[in-house]
Amino acid sequence: MRIGIHGKDFQNKSSRFLLKILDELREHEIETWASDKFARSVKTSRLNEYKIKIFDHGSSLKHLDFFLSLGGDGTMLESVTYIRQAEVPILAINTGRLGFLAINNREDSEAALQSLLNGKYKIDTRTLLRLISSPKLFEGMNFGLNDFTIMKKDTSSMITVHVHVDGQLLNSYWADGVIVSTPTGSTGYSLSCGGPLVYPESESFIITPVSPHNLGTRPIVLSDKSEITFHIEGRSKKYLISLDSRFETVDESVKLKIKKEHFRVKLVQLEGQHYFQTLRQKLNWGLDIRN
Repeated sequence: MRIGIHGKDFQNKSSRFLLKILDELREHEIETWASDKFARSVKTSRLNEYKIKIFDHGSSLKHLDFFLSLGGDGTMLESVTYIRQAEVPILAINTGRLGFLAINNREDSEAALQSLLNGKYKIDTRTLLRLISSPKLFEGMNFGLNDFTIMKKDTSSMITVHVHVDGQLLNSYWADGVIVSTPTGSTGYSLSCGGPLVYPESESFIITPVSPHNLGTRPIVLSDKSEITFHIEGRSKKYLISLDSRFETVDESVKLKIKKEHFRVKLVQLEGQHYFQTLRQKLNWGLDIRN
């Protein structure tokens, strides 16, 4: 079996946690690969003992059986940029804070690995969105598991984002920005801006305005078969766009379109885990004196 690893900021206690995982993989004779960024972040002289092979963003990972993401949700999103079309199933172990994607706690990492190696899991498939732009942006990583955003930059003034869906005008948003999220991303930035929670299998996009000037403007849920195009206007000549945690600065001449990506992300869901359980735990649902 071959397993890839990506993570960051492994120091002190985190370094000991990492070595326990590497010991577990070596005990089961797992061929271990690691991202170049991960290898640079590990502050231990013992790393060479494990005969780890290195990959970068240009490497094909189709030879891997599984992928370990060690960190928070941000690390999980970075892991997707390495895997891309290979669709290697990801087991995310949370060493960060809240974690809607990285739901397996550090304390349970050994049990999670054992469940993975013993086949006690199922695969949760998630859709991504794809940015088509002229000129091309994001150096080939023009996809996102969570969301695409358009935001104002270098000004306190609002911007206007004209949004068309399948060629039809949806709205001209006077706002600080606009978010287009996948169902996976509905628990992220979109949620904090008043967007709805959307079940991952809903095959949809969610458009959520950021601080709209017109209080009657509300989020809308669309089919992910839709093609969404944008034209930006404002007093500033520069705007910020992002895909997950990656961002670019553009001007109003850039052409932007969002559609569903042709490949998907596969998440390892261990026995006993479910999306609803994650919502209850992370959002503290049910924690009420009446219960």
